[in-house]
Parts: sequence; C-alpha cells; structure tokens
Amino acid sequence: MTHADPAGLRHALADRLEEGDVLKTPAWRKAVVSVPRELFLPSFFKSGPGPHGFTQYTPVTRTTDEDERLALIYQDETWVTQLDGRLTADAAGGPVTGFPTSSSTMPSTVVGMLEALDVEDGMNVLEIGTGTGYSTSLLCHRLGEDNVTSVEVDRAVSERADAALEEAGYSTWTVVGDGLLGHPHRAPYDRTIATCAVRRIPYAWVRQTKPGGIILATVGPSAWSYGTGLAKLTVRDDGTAEGRIIGRTSFMPARAEAVTPLFGDLSARAAYADSERRTALSPDVLNDWMPAFLAQLAAPGTQLVRAVSDGRETVYLFDTGRESFAALSAGGGEWQVRQGGPVAIWDAIENAVTAWRNAGEPDITSVRMEITPQAHAYWIDGRPSLRWRHPHPALSA
Repeated sequence: MTHADPAGLRHALADRLEEGDVLKTPAWRKAVVSVPRELFLPSFFKSGPGPHGFTQYTPVTRTTDEDERLALIYQDETWVTQLDGRLTADAAGGPVTGFPTSSSTMPSTVVGMLEALDVEDGMNVLEIGTGTGYSTSLLCHRLGEDNVTSVEVDRAVSERADAALEEAGYSTWTVVGDGLLGHPHRAPYDRTIATCAVRRIPYAWVRQTKPGGIILATVGPSAWSYGTGLAKLTVRDDGTAEGRIIGRTSFMPARAEAVTPLFGDLSARAAYADSERRTALSPDVLNDWMPAFLAQLAAPGTQLVRAVSDGRETVYLFDTGRESFAALSAGGGEWQVRQGGPVAIWDAIENAVTAWRNAGEPDITSVRMEITPQAHAYWIDGRPSLRWRHPHPALSA
C-alpha cells in the first residue's frame, strides 16, 4: 500500500530548493510543484560500489516499493536512466556495471539553470538534450508547449520522453537529431539551453538565437567528470556572442563528443618521447576544479588517465586527435614529464595554471568568453597570459 503523497513531495522539494537559494521566482516554483517527476522516472538506476572497483547500478522500477521509489525520485539527486547507450533499468535483470549515457539531472541543477535563463512570457526556447523530458516539462509549464523545442540524439530516449510529456499533458516539439546542429526549422530562438556538456559552444546555436537572446550551456572536457563551467552568453547584432562562466556545473557530454575511455598498455602509447624534464607543478593540481577547467582550455580534447604499476603512479594526458601525449611520473619528491607529438600538452597546462596562480587564483566566474563565426575565445580580464583562442572544429583543417 502506497502512503507517499507525490504532491506533498513536490512541495517539499520546492521548499528545499528555495531554502538553498536555487528556486527564486514564483513562476518556476509553480512549475516545480506542478510537474510530476515520477512520470519521467518510471525506472532508473541507483549507483554504488561494485566488484573490482567498478560502479554498480541497481535498477529501480515500477516493481520497487512505491514509497521507496517516490522518496528517491524527489531527492535532489541525479539518477542514471541508461547505460552503454542501450540498457535501461526496466530491462536489467539485476545489478549491472556500465557507462552512463543518459540521466535525469538533479533538480537543483535543472532549476538553477532555468532561473539563470531569464525567460519571459511568450519566449521561444530551444533545449539541447531532452533526456527524460523533466526539464522540458518545466519549460512547457512556464512558457507553453508551443514555445519549447527539444532535441535529443537518441531515438529511444526521445520516444520515452515524448510519451512522458504527453502523459503530463504537454504536446511539445520533440525532435530526434544532433543537438550540436540546433534545430533551424523553428529558429530564431529567444533562449537556447543545453542539458549536456559541450567542449565548445557550437556556432550554429549562436546563428539560431536572436540578437539579445541568451545561450546557457555547460562547457568543458568530455573526458572528465569535473572541471566544467556554466557559460551564459548574449548574442549580439553582428552575429557574435559574448558572456562569462557563471559557476560550476556538471553534465554528461553531448553524445557526439563523448570519448571512449583509454585501455590497454598506456605506457606503450607513450613510449617515444620528444622531450623529458622535471616539472615543479604536480599533476595532482588537476584534481581541483579550476585548474582542471584551465587545463581543458589550454589543451582541449585531452584525456587524463592515472595508472599505478609496481607501486609507482604515472599520470597520462593523451590528445588522440593530435597524436600527442604527456606522461608524468613521481620520484624523489618531484615529477618528471615526458612529452611527445606535435602538441606539448604539459607545457600548455603548466603555463596556464602557473599564470592563474600568479594572478591570485581567481574563481571560475572570472572567465569571460566570446564566440565568432571563426573561433571561440576565453580570457580572464586584465590577464594577457590567460587568454585562449581556438578555431571552430569545422574551420580548423
């Protein structure tokens, strides 16, 4: 027998989000207390420690005790809804391991982004990454179903979200496609919001957003689960966009930019170095959010892997696209770095982190950015040594 009251749980969630200064406006509170999150999470995975150091995912489905399921759904937690691009909790026969490829992001992150989007009645919004459809439904409640277009790359994920949205009463515009291309057929948009992380803001989003419109998206490395920032940009009349990083955030990478984890003999990949030297900068600094963010600005597309052999740790940085690597080994209280390939990865990271430290270690919110048809640029005001400019991938051949 179910004793949980979903409406009461929604009000309690809204109260917690208000107390945490995440939920700030009456219109978004009305959306949170009105939209039933359980419709968008009929099944999901709980994560926990598994065998051999892997994360284990335990399915929660409609066969789970309903009070328990609802209590989990209305926690401020992110719940994984798909593993390895195919497996959902309702199809899993028990605890499994795998790589998360879709999820329902924790409500505090979702609502915080929606508040930062600065919407007004009647605005037309493009959402990149439908996922479960929960954030889509909040947008529909706030703006009306005809003013929301949501793009999802995974057809099965999109179909499940569309069914849940229909059940919730929203016949909105859900599209299957590559969100990095936007959706030009319903452009221009007053607002563009991404619920996935991207390495760089695609210029297509700028082109499809009205002058004066806002783009809100997580930018950062696709190979790391941290070191990302929430970018808020305003589109200008000349077809460019400028803004800043407004805080830390974390999302799964866009499917087209997700990388395959590196396995095998990493030492063999880094066997032939062009240079070797000591470095005063420990790679442990990359465990911290801001240095990790700087690292991906200085060396975009780089994967970080830590390996231990015979009790000795080696930190590898690989840029497989440009066939470059850096390998850092500890010994005698200092680190040795070996580098190979056309890009000196550790040199770029070391220079960026050192300049940031010399600047007084400003917060991630000090980072500014600009997107033009040719390139994307990041900088910290007044710090000429902390500026990065990268051509758009399509123009960099």
